[in-house]
Amino acid sequence: MYDNPVISGFHPDPSVCRVGDDYYLVCSSFEYFPGLPLFHSKDLVHWQQIGNVLDRPGQLPLPLPGAKASGGLYAPTIRHHDGRFWVVNTNIDGGGNFLVTAERPEGPWSDPVRIDLTGIDPDLAWEEDGTCWCAFSGPAGGINMARIDPATGKVLEGPFPTWSGTGLKFPEAPHLYRIGDWWYLLIAEGGTERGHSVSLARSRSPRGPWEGAPGNPLLSHSGTSHPIQNTGHADLVQAPDGSWWMVLLGVRPRGFTPDVHVLGRETFLTPVEWDEDGWPVLAPVPERHAAPGGAWHPVPDVPARDDFDAPALAPHWISPFARPEGSWSLTERPGRLLLTATGPTLDSPGHTFLGRRQQHHDCRVTAEIDPGTGRGGLCVRLDEAHHYEVEAADGEVAVLARIGPLRQTVARRPAPAGPLRLTVTIRTRDLVPASPGLTDGGTTGPDTLAFWLGDPAAPDNRPLAELDGRYLSTEVACGFTGRVIGMYATEGQVAFDWYEYVPVPAPSS
Repeated sequence: MYDNPVISGFHPDPSVCRVGDDYYLVCSSFEYFPGLPLFHSKDLVHWQQIGNVLDRPGQLPLPLPGAKASGGLYAPTIRHHDGRFWVVNTNIDGGGNFLVTAERPEGPWSDPVRIDLTGIDPDLAWEEDGTCWCAFSGPAGGINMARIDPATGKVLEGPFPTWSGTGLKFPEAPHLYRIGDWWYLLIAEGGTERGHSVSLARSRSPRGPWEGAPGNPLLSHSGTSHPIQNTGHADLVQAPDGSWWMVLLGVRPRGFTPDVHVLGRETFLTPVEWDEDGWPVLAPVPERHAAPGGAWHPVPDVPARDDFDAPALAPHWISPFARPEGSWSLTERPGRLLLTATGPTLDSPGHTFLGRRQQHHDCRVTAEIDPGTGRGGLCVRLDEAHHYEVEAADGEVAVLARIGPLRQTVARRPAPAGPLRLTVTIRTRDLVPASPGLTDGGTTGPDTLAFWLGDPAAPDNRPLAELDGRYLSTEVACGFTGRVIGMYATEGQVAFDWYEYVPVPAPSS
C-alpha cells in the first residue's frame, strides 16, 4: 500500500516519464531558485530529489530577480526521446517558452532554447518519423498546437487551436500521447482551485479533429467532502507491468469553513483503468491504495538536520528570486552557513533567505544562529507579503508578522550574547483561543505556529508568541505556492551552525 501524496508539500504541476525501470518527475517552482525540482523513483511511490533542472542563473531566459510572487517558472513537461531527456517550460515573467535537454537526468542540463510561441504549460510529443508537436495553453484561453524543431525551437507549423475541453474555465496543462492507434490529449480545466478537473479527448491525428471522452471530466473532487481537493494538472505513465498510472496535483485543506491549504499543491498518484472502448477510467484519488506491481524501492529520507559541512547545498534548499552573488557562503566560516544582507527587512530587496518546503502539517524547525552584529532568524514564508519570523538582533529576540499591508512586532524578549537556538513549531490542534463570540473554544485556522527561544521542551519555557496559520494560507494570501521555512538575514552577516526540520505526530482529536 502507499499513502497519498507521494511527494508532499509545495510540489505542483507534476510531469513524469519512464525510461526502462526508472521514473523521472519534475514540478513547477515559480519564483524560487534553483528551478524545477527533479525526482527519481523506481516504483512511482518513493521519490528522491536528485537535483534541479535549472540550477544556473544563466539557464533562465530572464533571471528570477525579475519575477513576482507566484510568477517565474510554470508547469514543466519532462519527456525522454532519442536518447535524451527534454524539459519544456514557461518563464511567465520573461523569456516565454523554452526547452532544455540533458543526456542524464542528473545533468548538466543545457542552456535554454527559446520557442516562439505565446502561452503557458507547453508539452512535447513525437511521431514515429520524428515530427515534434508542442501543445500549450494559448493566450486566448484554449489549447493550441504547433509543430516545432526541438533542436532550434523554430515553429514549423501553426500554432492552431485544437480541442479545449468541456466548456469549463481555463483549459490548460495539455499532454499529448500516442497510445495504440489513437492520439490522446489530456488537459486540466475548471481552474486550479476547488473546481479543478481532468478531461481528455482523442483523435487519429495530432491535428484533430478531437472527440471528447464521454465521461468528461474524468476526474474532479469538486463539490465532494473528499479530504483531497483541487485535483487536476495530470500526466500519464505506463509501468513496466503494463499498468497505467496518473500523477496529478491536489491539496489537503484544513480548518473551519471555508477550509484552507497551507502546504501548497502537492503531487498525488492514482491508478488508471481502460474500458473496452479505449477510454481511461478514473476513480477518486485515494488517500491509500495498492501500490504498483513489482519491487518496492524506498529511498533515503532527506536528513532531518543539516550541519552545513558539505561543499554544496543539498538540492532541496531554495531561495526566492535567485541568490545574489555573495549573499551566502559555506566556506567563509567552515561548518557554518553564512548569510549576508543589506536589509533592512524581509519586505525589502536586500534580504537573503534560504529555506525548504514545509511538507508536514505538524512539524518542528530549529536552527542555531549566531547573529553577531547582524540581524536574522527563522521565517515561515508564503510570499513576500505573508510571512512570520522569529528574529535575533541587538541583544533580543522578536517575533514579527507580515500579513498583507500590515507588519507588526508581536513579542520581544532579551536574549544572551552568542549562539541562540530558535524554534518554530507548527501544530494542527494546539489552537489559539477563539475570538470573542465564538463558542467552539477553537480557531477557524488550520494550524498554530509557535515561536520559541531555547528548547521548547525545557521546563518553564513558554513560546514567545503563537500565531494563527490561516494568514499563511493560499486562500488568504492567494497565489500558486506553499509554505517555505528557512533561515534569513536582513542586516550584516548572520551565521547558522545547523538547521533541523522534524515532522511530529499529529495531535489526537
